[in-house]
Amino acid sequence: MKFEGSLHKMQVSLADPVQYQLNLGGSTVKLHELLGKRLRLTSLQAIHCIHCGRKTNKSFSQGYCYPCFRSLAQCDICIVSPEKCHYDQGTCREPEWGEDNCLQDHYIYLSNTSGVKVGITRHTQLPTRWIDQGAVQALAILKVSKRYYSGLIETVFKQFLNDKTNWRSMLKNDYSEVNLLEVFQQVWPKVKEQLDDELLNDLTVIADTEEPLDINFPALNYPEKITSFNLDKKPVIEDTLMAIKGQYLIFEQGVINIRKYAGYEVSLEIL
Repeated sequence: MKFEGSLHKMQVSLADPVQYQLNLGGSTVKLHELLGKRLRLTSLQAIHCIHCGRKTNKSFSQGYCYPCFRSLAQCDICIVSPEKCHYDQGTCREPEWGEDNCLQDHYIYLSNTSGVKVGITRHTQLPTRWIDQGAVQALAILKVSKRYYSGLIETVFKQFLNDKTNWRSMLKNDYSEVNLLEVFQQVWPKVKEQLDDELLNDLTVIADTEEPLDINFPALNYPEKITSFNLDKKPVIEDTLMAIKGQYLIFEQGVINIRKYAGYEVSLEIL
């Protein structure tokens, strides 16, 4: 069976284990049902922008052409660093997009990927955000009215907690279970004393009312050593699918981050 089309991030559904779908050329491939199957993923040597469809020689910010990368609000620095939001200065690249996506309720959360980390996301993106980062445990702890506030609060949390995932450890499924509510209760007083009245008046503490989430990913086995496949250097990957975690396909001989190759034209064969 063979499918062809432009790669986009895998669609996820919370289940036990997580269900993964890849949409290629109008067809839906249920990847979680292919564990143990030998697959052939081939780059067709073409890249199209995931926003405008323009053909591009190089992908920017996981799937955009350079003009879109330079003009879209979703590619601006404040998406990576929300504390740098400049909407109130009148310089947002796309004010309407900002209103729909950034001037909405956001959560600050704790998750366990390769260890405890702090993160933020729009209220509509849970639990997708946690699944995409490969979290095995997660808990929403605070709610604020806009992305800018969540970024400011996250910056304070980063004095006490990591905000990055060790992706190699995450793919090895190397973690220890933790009580995320206890972690929050230990750190929150230190964070709270550094927040100004504007932030304190806006936020709502939800850690005590939210249920911690445990996430189980589809896997036959996890690798002991991580080797990355690169479609630019090796356009054909033929290997047995062993696990899926985050946005990674984990094969016997290596792993590939599907989101990294968004916009790439590929064929996928089930051998």
